[in-house]
Amino acid sequence: MAEAKLFIEDVSEGDTAPELSHELTRTDLVRYAGASGDFNPMHHDDTKAQAAGLPSVFGHGMFTAGILATAITRYVGVGNLRHYKVRFTKQTWPGETLTTKVTVARTYTEHGEHRVDLDCAVVNQDGETKLTGTAVAALPSRG
Repeated sequence: MAEAKLFIEDVSEGDTAPELSHELTRTDLVRYAGASGDFNPMHHDDTKAQAAGLPSVFGHGMFTAGILATAITRYVGVGNLRHYKVRFTKQTWPGETLTTKVTVARTYTEHGEHRVDLDCAVVNQDGETKLTGTAVAALPSRG
């Protein structure tokens, strides 16, 4: 996907970024465990997860945070993100479709940059919030 150039003049409070959706699979869990080194059995071993009282294995929180970071970066552009903070609210489960929600909360100038504050979330197919967050990005001006 080619990066679109977003300028400060193109955004207003209340604008929303394009959503990014991804169906979480068990393969995602295995691939992320290998890439991150997070081999907590709750993410890949059904027997241990069920023994702990869970219905099955669940997704890595940072995988979900990465989906959101991808959506934000596609919106504001590579190199423009200044701050990114997330809070995990619920576990993610294989088979869920995770969708990003990014809304422009504020536009302003700080440190000589045109900035936007973004309110962010990831929800499943039922609208259940799995992660919330905020981000700050600096956007170029046409002027």
